Amino acid sequence: MRSARRCGTDAATALLNEGLVSEECFYRVLARHLGTRFLAEGFALGEDLRYPDCLVVGAAPLGRGECHRIVAAPRGRAVARLIAAAGRLDAPPAITTPTALRLAVFARNGDEIARDAAESLQRRHPAWSCRPGLQAIDLALIALALALLTLLIRLPTLTSLVLLALVQVLMIALLTFRLAAVAMSAAPKVARPGLPDDALPTYTILVALHREARVIPRLVYSLGRLDYPAAKLDIKFLLEAGDHETAAALRAVPLPPRFEIVTVPEGLPRTKPRALCAALALARGDLLVVYDAEDVIEPDQLRVAAAVFAASAPSVACLQGRLVIDNHGDGWLPRLFAIEYAALFDVLGPALAAWRMPTPLGGTSTHFRTDVLRRLHGWDPWNVTEDADLGLRLALAGYHVGDLPSSTFEEAPKRLGAWLRQRTRWMKGFLQTSATHGRFPLATYRRLGPAESLCALALLPGTVVSALFYPFMLVGGLAELMLDEGGGGVLRYLTRAGAWTIFLGGLAAIWLPGIVGCLRRGWHDLLPLVALLPAYYLLVSLAAWLAVFELARHPHRWNKTEHGLARHSRSGALAGRWGAGLRSASPAPPPSPVPAGSG
Repeated sequence: MRSARRCGTDAATALLNEGLVSEECFYRVLARHLGTRFLAEGFALGEDLRYPDCLVVGAAPLGRGECHRIVAAPRGRAVARLIAAAGRLDAPPAITTPTALRLAVFARNGDEIARDAAESLQRRHPAWSCRPGLQAIDLALIALALALLTLLIRLPTLTSLVLLALVQVLMIALLTFRLAAVAMSAAPKVARPGLPDDALPTYTILVALHREARVIPRLVYSLGRLDYPAAKLDIKFLLEAGDHETAAALRAVPLPPRFEIVTVPEGLPRTKPRALCAALALARGDLLVVYDAEDVIEPDQLRVAAAVFAASAPSVACLQGRLVIDNHGDGWLPRLFAIEYAALFDVLGPALAAWRMPTPLGGTSTHFRTDVLRRLHGWDPWNVTEDADLGLRLALAGYHVGDLPSSTFEEAPKRLGAWLRQRTRWMKGFLQTSATHGRFPLATYRRLGPAESLCALALLPGTVVSALFYPFMLVGGLAELMLDEGGGGVLRYLTRAGAWTIFLGGLAAIWLPGIVGCLRRGWHDLLPLVALLPAYYLLVSLAAWLAVFELARHPHRWNKTEHGLARHSRSGALAGRWGAGLRSASPAPPPSPVPAGSG
């Protein structure tokens, strides 16, 4: 009761979420107190089942042949209301646990839940869905148009020079965003007044898992050490049907009821955004955050996010945390990846938030107002970079993405093959998002505005197109600049000056954000490696070309990134420590990796 009063919640939630009693024990005793029957797993529900309303209210009709008409699994203050009303009921409902009720609902309505998760966005707002997407013929026509444009620019005519000048102006405008972000000073880390526990909102945490048994101990430890009232946490691990290895790893860890394991019904596409969409209807929090399986989160991140949301206008519907690569010791590729992330999340991201520009989200450590997320129909299950797509949809709906000055540490792929598969998926998703919201360019322009449209053009299709042509611009452009003999009039001199501006500006846009990002992170040892970024972006170009071919052949295939392979990182150290702890605990029950007193 003291804990409940401090947190501004009810005693039942505090009792369960803090792990002081098991869920089954609590609801068995509740049934005994009410003088009714307790139903364990395996009971059948009736046909008149409204999803997700039945799980929201915690009650559902039972099937024929059952002694009771209704089975209830009340949560929170509904427990006290049911106890108070028990004397006035002719026949109290049967009682079960919320987990058993959810399993029964999913067993009864699994196909409908899977279909809704996959098709809800397309059905309710088809203009925002990436289906049917670009076909092979569309890609061929786009390639032909770009080839004709390139050929036309190369012709020695006045029209070609004018066209070249217009293209150069557009490219310089696109470079301006990255260079202007460097010019912005780092926002001081203002100590925001933290909200008292009783004013904190309930927070839902979604973690989509697929073949992630290796990182389960570290993940549970990281979530368990969050500095947030346990009674106000709603943590959901989302599993794919058939992923028995990850399910077994989770069963090996004793979890209090604030941790919930949700197996997403079988269906297509088998992607992270489909799993997130299936869980969105179950979210109990006013705020919601998505994390990846390998994340190590700063313990106060949820408190900081809640305070930023409380101090922000309602139009700030999302906060993007700072993603940090921390396995620098695993080779040159993770080091360059770390520099790239520092440029994106410590330099460009905060600048876009300050300018209120469209922001492609990072996929993890993204915090939302849950009601806004539902109004936008969640994520696009068929888009393989659902985060970038959702960031643009937020802007189209009139919302903004804010900066969250809190770090989430991630593991970068250390092998080139894994890195290429991951980056190919990102580039393919950028193309999907560009095609989706480019179907009606004038409508998109009117919704966003001129500066915002230019920013979206630079960050999504501009990223892919510049990566595709980067090797040719780097080598061919430099050769042309060095071998040019001059002459040709004023326009020719202007286009030559534009070429030099783009070449030097492009190098500056590659180097300067990396330098500033390293300085803001205090990574002085990585500064010499910034010089290798032009070579690193040749790999990005390779991934962009692979993305084009994959988009034509397998538009919705999700290239899975393996986690838990790092050897020189904070994440790797935690995984080794807790994995060893769990293994040494056998055959006795393993010690909970949730730190004592967490929350």
